[in-house]
Amino acid sequence: MTGRAGRAPGRARVERAPVAGGPVRAPGRPAGRRPVPPVVLALRRLPSPRLTGLGAGLFASAVMLTLGLLDQLLLDGSPAVYGLLFLPVSALTALWVRTADLVTAPIGVPIAFAVGVVPIAGGTGGLGGQAMAVVTALAVHAGWLYGGTLVAGLIASVRKVRDMGRRHQRAAAAAAAAAAGRRPAA
Repeated sequence: MTGRAGRAPGRARVERAPVAGGPVRAPGRPAGRRPVPPVVLALRRLPSPRLTGLGAGLFASAVMLTLGLLDQLLLDGSPAVYGLLFLPVSALTALWVRTADLVTAPIGVPIAFAVGVVPIAGGTGGLGGQAMAVVTALAVHAGWLYGGTLVAGLIASVRKVRDMGRRHQRAAAAAAAAAAGRRPAA
């Protein structure tokens, strides 16, 4: 009966010296692969839904409204907490939107911020007072609004550039395959 890696139980594992000029790699790892950082591994475990543009806007608006209500209920409408929670919602919205709808992420996120700020705005005096409180809250907390929009815009831009690169590689590979298929055999 053999143990791990085909060795007999109790036998020492023999390490081979790397070939001169060859790549040095850690044992148990395939050649040519870099180690994956733990943060990337954690991000890969997250769900990866693909939302339409409308779905991403509705997702962000529903989450921000829920967070605004919870912020008002638990923390008496803390704008700093609301702003900090807006940043990851912006990032998730930009990550989860479909590639075809990437342009909608930086558009839907500020709308979601405005929807969620309604419960923490603190307006009094009817509809007019509430509307003025929301406008004032949007003006006062514009830094969070711009920051979240910037996060969504940067993530959407990076995703779009990567998608364009993949398309270019596929087109180049298809052109090379077509050219190889047309060449006469020598």
